[in-house]
Amino acid sequence: MEEPLALHPVKLYVYDLSKGMARRLSPLMLGKSTAGTAPPRPSRRFRGVVHTSIIVHKDEFFYGSGGISSCAPGGTLLGPPDSVVDLGNTEVTEEIFLEYLSSLGESMFRGESYNLFEHNCNTFSNEVAQFLTGRKIPSYITDLPAEVLATPFGQALRPLLDSIQIQPPGGNTFSRHNGQS
Repeated sequence: MEEPLALHPVKLYVYDLSKGMARRLSPLMLGKSTAGTAPPRPSRRFRGVVHTSIIVHKDEFFYGSGGISSCAPGGTLLGPPDSVVDLGNTEVTEEIFLEYLSSLGESMFRGESYNLFEHNCNTFSNEVAQFLTGRKIPSYITDLPAEVLATPFGQALRPLLDSIQIQPPGGNTFSRHNGQS
């Protein structure tokens, strides 16, 4: 008789890199103000400048301009997450997961592939969450880049924002050859 597979919890750590500024400034960023009129009410406020990571097998994994990195949960200089989303459980073993990450790091999620709007930490977290649990991360996170770019503010700042490379300090670059280096 086969032994049942162990279940490993999978969490999404959500950080607001703006520390609340994006939420407070979103009415200004989302609308235009003309003399004598109030700015239009945005259909939705930005919740923040969101960075995410996946917690599984007792480590935190994230993607930035340096590639895939890992650390102890909450171990980057970002400190504790602003919120934690329970994504469920996975039967994927740590060994298989590390092989999967190694493959991603050599293909889709190399450091030079990072792009703030189209291929970022949230893209990585979404991909890994689906691999581990079959579930996507919340759409308010994955839809945020399109929402920003749909505004005049986002369009005006896009050339500057496209040049930004984000790599949260405090993690170790993931390398399958020596586990997590």
